Amino acid sequence: MPVAVPSGIDDIGLVPGSHVCAFYRGDADRDRLLTGYLGAGDKCICVVDSAYTAKRLESLPRSRAEPAAPRSQEPPPGGQLDVHLPESTYLAGGEFTTSHMLAFWTENMNKAEIEGYSFCRLVGEMTWALRDVPGVEHLVGYESELNRVTSSYPVIVLCLYDLDRFSGEIVVNVVKTHPQVLVQGILVENPYYIGPDEFLKSASA
Repeated sequence: MPVAVPSGIDDIGLVPGSHVCAFYRGDADRDRLLTGYLGAGDKCICVVDSAYTAKRLESLPRSRAEPAAPRSQEPPPGGQLDVHLPESTYLAGGEFTTSHMLAFWTENMNKAEIEGYSFCRLVGEMTWALRDVPGVEHLVGYESELNRVTSSYPVIVLCLYDLDRFSGEIVVNVVKTHPQVLVQGILVENPYYIGPDEFLKSASA
């Protein structure tokens, strides 16, 4: 059975392949989750919804974000923290497509391995999906398909949803596509989770 790794969020451990739906309220709550989650020295690939948040993540103290390597080991050549905005990821080209984003994550995880990292932490701040742009209606389907990617890489994934901004209908549907849900500091094994094959069948029906 896979061994859980510390998530950096309270005392929560996550097994490799975990795809977690993390609910929060407001910027301060989001920043608390990210500060701990991104402080373990693994490769961190983040998509956040504003330049302000990106700047905040990039200004984390180096001692927290990138621990010194042992003297006998040189640190990987690539930076530990990669921060992106929706305009170059989820909404590249002015629209959202599931295939593009799955390719984005896959390419960046493969790049991290080439750089010398053995484990990745992914973050997606999902408020981009509230914008009026083509393709955002495929959000839930994308979240379902992402499970196929996470299951085959040494990675944990945190999808951030602000409960003050997303409607109850979206929240209910999004929950179905995440095996685990994090809310108010408690990690819950999701009994309502639907695997991607089953989800695809239900969506087609």
